[in-house]
Amino acid sequence: MDKKIFMTAKDVASIMSISLGHAYKLIRSMNLELKKDGFIVVAGKVPYSFFKKKIYGLDAGE
Repeated sequence: MDKKIFMTAKDVASIMSISLGHAYKLIRSMNLELKKDGFIVVAGKVPYSFFKKKIYGLDAGE
């Protein structure tokens, strides 16, 4: 499998140039939103497509 489905806190921190602790806070926030919408979440990881939508304002298909 070549394409990444989930991003870790390390990935988020690197892309956004933020601390690892702040990346975990962002992931927790995004996962809460996903959970409220009925999705299954993985602690410490966020779906790459959802991250792109929340951070860059892009649709999952882009």
